[in-house]
Amino acid sequence: MMKKVLLAVFCTVSLSIVQAQNVSSVPAVTDVPTVSSEKTSFYEQIPLVNEVLSFAKRHLSIRYRSGGSSTHGFDCSGFTRFCFNKFGISLPHSSAAQGSVGTAVDKDAAQPGDLILFKGHSSGSNRIGHVGLITEVIGDQIKFIHSAWNGGVRYDYLNASYYQRRFMGVRRVAHLLAEK
Repeated sequence: MMKKVLLAVFCTVSLSIVQAQNVSSVPAVTDVPTVSSEKTSFYEQIPLVNEVLSFAKRHLSIRYRSGGSSTHGFDCSGFTRFCFNKFGISLPHSSAAQGSVGTAVDKDAAQPGDLILFKGHSSGSNRIGHVGLITEVIGDQIKFIHSAWNGGVRYDYLNASYYQRRFMGVRRVAHLLAEK
C-alpha cells in the first residue's frame, strides 16, 4: 500500500515538474491555428500505463518459452509484445526490433511503462538481446518485469550487477497509442 502511495506522489510531482519545465522552455507562438487532433502526452496516459502494468503483473510466474508469446509461455519480447498488444500497441516479436520502436529516453528519465533493453547473455556484445517493462522508478532504482529463461515472468532490478553490465537503453512506446 505504501509503495502505491509513494508511486502516486512521485507521478504527481514528476508531472508538475515536467509541466513547469515545458511552460518555461516553450517560446510563445502567436497566430498559429489550433490543431484539433492534439497528441496526448506520455503523462496524460498514466491510466493506460497503469492498465498495461496491471495486466503484465497478472502474468507473473508464467514459464519461459523460447519464441513464446502466449500464456502457455513467453520469451522476453513475446511478453512485452503480448502486454502492449492488449492495449492496441503493436510491437515486433524481437527484442532487437523493439529497441528501435518508440522514442529513446535517458535512463534518468525512465518511467513505468517504458521498455528497458539489455544485451543478451554476453555482456561483451553490442546487440540488444533482452527486453523488459519498467514497473517502478524510485530514485535511481528501476524495477522491471520480464520473461527470463531462468524463472519465467518475474521482477528484477537494474541495479543488479548482471543487468547493469548488460543495460542498453530505455524506449518509450506508450505514446504510440495516441498516434493511431
